Amino acid sequence: MNIRPLYDRIVVKRIEDQETKIGGLYIPDSAKEKPQEGEVVAVGKGKRLEDGKVVPLDVQKGDRILFGKYSGSEIRIDGEELMIMREDEVLGVLEGAGKKASKVA
Repeated sequence: MNIRPLYDRIVVKRIEDQETKIGGLYIPDSAKEKPQEGEVVAVGKGKRLEDGKVVPLDVQKGDRILFGKYSGSEIRIDGEELMIMREDEVLGVLEGAGKKASKVA
């Protein structure tokens, strides 16, 4: 099933960190924070202005983005957990897909 978000909304798949041990301790899934990094799966046509014009979005499908802890709404499609959010909830786009963002104190 495909999803096409409307206007300035985007669909994001969280990028899970594969590390399950921190400092030799096992951290169960229930105690982990959800990642605030994801990959854009689908984008809407753009934001509609008051005069009726549509401005295209800055983020594109395939971009790796950072978003706030409480951004967007979680949805489930075909057993896959995704998030849908507005473009203005995106904090930034990660350049260079091989890098992982790290949280600073």
